[in-house]
Amino acid sequence: VQLQASGGGLVQAGGSLRLSCATSGRTFSSYAMGWFRQAPGKEREFVSAIDWSGQRTSVADSVKGRFTISRDNGKSTVDLQMNSLKPEDTAVYYCAAKPVGRGSRSSEYDYWGQGTQVTVSS
Repeated sequence: VQLQASGGGLVQAGGSLRLSCATSGRTFSSYAMGWFRQAPGKEREFVSAIDWSGQRTSVADSVKGRFTISRDNGKSTVDLQMNSLKPEDTAVYYCAAKPVGRGSRSSEYDYWGQGTQVTVSS
């Protein structure tokens, strides 16, 4: 599975961005997908995850109520809608895939995209 994240950019605090992760391979619908982020000098942290069906999601407390994950198995994509962005959301965002169930630990994910930079100015 190959992953390609896009949609990052520079936005003012309070603004919105929509990240998208395009995948290759015919087995996308069997994978749970996750978004993680890594700020400079910090460890990679979990943001959100979605199961293979799109019916079950999980989200980090730090972004709850502001970020929404979704997927389109027909298009083999997973999106992260980010609203009410804050400067502390500034990071490189990565999409990742794992074959079984959602997970919040990066070690559970087998495949990773290259990351897309999100910068939120105050």
